[in-house]
Amino acid sequence: MDDTSPKAWRQATRLVRGGLRRTGFDETSEALFLTSGYVYASAAEAEESFDGRRERFVYSRFRNPTIATFEERLALIEGAPACRATASGMAAVHAALMCQVAAGDRVVASRALFGSCQYIIAELLPRFGVEVVFVDGPDLAQWRAALAPPTRAVFIETPANPTLEIIDVAAVAELAHAAGARLVVDNVFATPILQRPLELGADVVVYSATKHIDGQGRCLGGAILADEAFCNDVLGPYLRHTGPCLSPFNAWVLLKGLETLDLRVERHNANALAVARFLEGRAGIARVLHPGLESHPQHALAMRQMTAGGGIVAFELEGGRERAYRFLDALRLIDISNNLGDAKSLICHPATTTHQRLSTADKAAMGIGEGMVRLSVGLEDAADLIDDLDAALRA
Repeated sequence: MDDTSPKAWRQATRLVRGGLRRTGFDETSEALFLTSGYVYASAAEAEESFDGRRERFVYSRFRNPTIATFEERLALIEGAPACRATASGMAAVHAALMCQVAAGDRVVASRALFGSCQYIIAELLPRFGVEVVFVDGPDLAQWRAALAPPTRAVFIETPANPTLEIIDVAAVAELAHAAGARLVVDNVFATPILQRPLELGADVVVYSATKHIDGQGRCLGGAILADEAFCNDVLGPYLRHTGPCLSPFNAWVLLKGLETLDLRVERHNANALAVARFLEGRAGIARVLHPGLESHPQHALAMRQMTAGGGIVAFELEGGRERAYRFLDALRLIDISNNLGDAKSLICHPATTTHQRLSTADKAAMGIGEGMVRLSVGLEDAADLIDDLDAALRA
């Protein structure tokens, strides 16, 4: 392979230069194409552009140069043949599933999911005649039983939100393929820096680019990565005609985020592990969950399929919701917010925010207790974060 080819570049180079196409002005930064449409030299050129004989941009709901640069760069980073960007992470999850299922199909998913993902699978898909089955993600026996009948799609989060449950991607991929299903992995907690689901056997990877890819709480975005056939023939028409398109400005912001993604994820991970180890020995905390901790139930599996444990820590405070609220309100440096992957450390109470709409039984089945909090560890000095946590725990 030509060593000047982007595919031959190492990861840090891809993060900065992947997909870069300079215009005639030879700008240093990526160009921002804030345009909804494009003009044609003739009526015949317009016809050829719409019927596929001519490859070019025709409408920014379909494709846009800035968005295409973001898609190409993220595909290089992920090691994926193709990428399609969306307006948000939930638009990515919705499109990745809806584009491939029809009435009478069957979808199997892990039980521990982000609240909106759970809504799409548990409530939206059945409205269109799709059978849905949930399993406990780490239990391969449940996967074997659920995937014995023919299945169209399998959906998992690993690490899961907010319980940081780890699922064996390779094992589930093998079972999914035997059932005739595509495996869709939400990789948002791990990012493409720490985990590469396609290399483990997954067929489709989805991201909320709002999280670590932007990394500074500025804009929304999502992405779907898979092979060319899926992106062009299955997903492409669905996106083209339903319109969950990313804005060019947001794509430009996300490109800037990708340039520093590996540096930020490294710091997120180091800080989170330091915080998790501090919390693990504290009185009043029933359990601490972080894949990098040896005490995590799937620590060995996490270290096989991830390069590090990530930037999220979940922990259960003794005393339930009342104690959790007192703790959150006592924090002075860490902000209460439902976002994650931000440069700033953010914390929330999943039972009453991100997973509020779930029943008490569903929360219990997922392991979301009234005392659980989810901490997205930012880029501050870890010692300052620990001081803030320590003071809030004592308060």
